[in-house]
Amino acid sequence: MPLYAWKGLDARGKNVAGTKDADGPKNLRQVLRKEGLFLAEVREVVGGDRGAVRDAGAVKATGLRREVDFSRFFERVSAQDVSVFTRQLAVLLKAGIPLAEAMAALSDQSENKKLEMILAGIRQRVNEGGSLAEAMAAHPTVFPELYTNMVRSGETAGNLDAVLARLADFLDAQNVLRSKVSGALVYPIIMMIVGAIIMGILMVTVVPKITEVFADLDKALPWNTQLLIFAADVMGGYWWALIIAGAAAFVGMRRWLRSPGGRARFDRFRLRIPVVGPLLRFIAVARFARTLATMLSSGVPVLAALEIVKKVLNNTVLEKVVEEARDAIREGESIAAPLRRSGQFPPMMVHMVAVGERSGQLEAMLENVAAAYERDVEVKVASMTKLLEPLMIVVMAVGVGFIVFSILTPILDMQQFVQ
Repeated sequence: MPLYAWKGLDARGKNVAGTKDADGPKNLRQVLRKEGLFLAEVREVVGGDRGAVRDAGAVKATGLRREVDFSRFFERVSAQDVSVFTRQLAVLLKAGIPLAEAMAALSDQSENKKLEMILAGIRQRVNEGGSLAEAMAAHPTVFPELYTNMVRSGETAGNLDAVLARLADFLDAQNVLRSKVSGALVYPIIMMIVGAIIMGILMVTVVPKITEVFADLDKALPWNTQLLIFAADVMGGYWWALIIAGAAAFVGMRRWLRSPGGRARFDRFRLRIPVVGPLLRFIAVARFARTLATMLSSGVPVLAALEIVKKVLNNTVLEKVVEEARDAIREGESIAAPLRRSGQFPPMMVHMVAVGERSGQLEAMLENVAAAYERDVEVKVASMTKLLEPLMIVVMAVGVGFIVFSILTPILDMQQFVQ
């Protein structure tokens, strides 16, 4: 088993070094990772001469022996992966590790193959003299504009490690908010899908067999029974047409939403939906406050920060308000004034922003706003979930009850006719 000399960092960011037997560099990294160590450099000790070492990453010219791993092209880089990488890079830079070495260590230790490939490319561009922000900007799906702008500001100000740590906190907060909202909606969505499947099975397989007994009945059937038979016939005989119509409606809806007018009308409608509208507004406000606070604290100019913050709101109505606020600030106004005039942002949030601007503590006040509205989002999501569960049960009960009642009514009439 080869012997390797290695250098790295411990959990506290201190430099450590040593030698260790391992099956290969990858195996060594896995062993050290279990011990809580970050591997920065590894070299294999050659033969019996413990002082002679060679680069463990060197590849002998023995032909095409390396297999291509296609899984990395299909693997997805999640927001959690980016958050973990950001925090680890902040720790390494704070410990005094050069950027290129830190990128090499994180690239080698990444369990996500696609992220490993991206980090290797970024490291190469940094070694060639490019900036970290420029290298990351080449991968906008992994490192969005918000991320690269904050990294650029950190490089310019010389506090990249602090900016990365703040950015990691921001990503963690966004991931927590996203997981709370999506996690709370999982159960209602599953119930909706299961209910639709059950109703479909009843309409396609059970109802036609039962309603066959009414075919020879000379008496007119009740309207609800006729409606049930018609719906069962359509679903059973023209299911392919329903699928085509549904797909066409979906495509048409997507095209309409991609148009500026359609998207604006839909976003305005979403904000007016009872229960759902306030929840979407609170989520947007929390994102606005958290993102703007993080960017301003990292040294990003307010106009550039607002231009980026506008893109994370996911609502054209609120995006227009932020754009108007940016134009107003360019003309000398405060941030709070255009937000108040729009009427789209909650009064409490606008008041706290105004107080923060007057006191010179805008970043801290925005952090408080984000924390407050994230708590409100959690409460509203929990309340909506509690409301949806019994509502969906009632809807399913009404559907099944309609089917049963529509079948039993003519059967009872037949019994009376026989008597």
